[in-house]
Amino acid sequence: MRAEKGVVNYDPYETEQQEWKKQQGKERVKQLLTIISPIFILLLWEICSRTGILDIRFFPPPSAIISTFFDLAASGLLWTHISISLYRIAAGFLLGVIPGVVIGLLMGLYAPIRHFISPIVMALMPIPTLALMPIIIIFFGIGDFSKVVTIAGSVFFPVVINTVAGVMNIEKVHLDVAKNYGASPKDFFFKIAFPGALPVMLEGIQMGQAIALLTIVAAEMMGATSGIGYLIWTSYKAFMLKEMFVGLVLISSFGFLFSLFLRGLQKKIVPWR
Repeated sequence: MRAEKGVVNYDPYETEQQEWKKQQGKERVKQLLTIISPIFILLLWEICSRTGILDIRFFPPPSAIISTFFDLAASGLLWTHISISLYRIAAGFLLGVIPGVVIGLLMGLYAPIRHFISPIVMALMPIPTLALMPIIIIFFGIGDFSKVVTIAGSVFFPVVINTVAGVMNIEKVHLDVAKNYGASPKDFFFKIAFPGALPVMLEGIQMGQAIALLTIVAAEMMGATSGIGYLIWTSYKAFMLKEMFVGLVLISSFGFLFSLFLRGLQKKIVPWR
């Protein structure tokens, strides 16, 4: 706004700049709150442990947990557990996501396939994958591949369901235009269904990565001799709670980092969302 001889002139550029500065200020506040909240929790935990409000035997202070982390890292044992767990998570995640996306697209595009597979998906989805571990171990043994299959089974269902929902939500006009121009099944699959379902599909993949982390911990607790879940469980049984908390913090950190990566990927692939 500029006043000249009693007349107020409206300057759209100046107004736009002010709005942009306000928006930037709000974003900085949000980022600051995101950083402050975990630091506040850690400081509160440290104070409560040091002052005796929390029993240090069960809730060691974060500073002691950090020290234990460096001790385990220096021994090399921690990196062995991390590398094995990351391999199982990555392999199981891909083994669940790829078939989930393909089958979800086919179910969304073709009603006969949808009606044939939907009852199977609906029947198996409520069963916790960990409850099927005895059967998985019978078929695949007690090695790494059984853990990979367990994770894949947990990831598959949210991905396939969200992919189907994404295809079904594509506006009918896009499908009609493709038919009128004689689009091939390949064009329908890769140029209509896949990009149209992508926003909802990525939400399913985001959910799948969280489930993969939950599953790997439980799977490694039940039948493994290595991995972060194994570290957590054996440390708990030996009452080595600092080592147990190191494992819990690692899983939490992986979940946070994986989520950030997928959110960044989502912004690149579907910027309109």
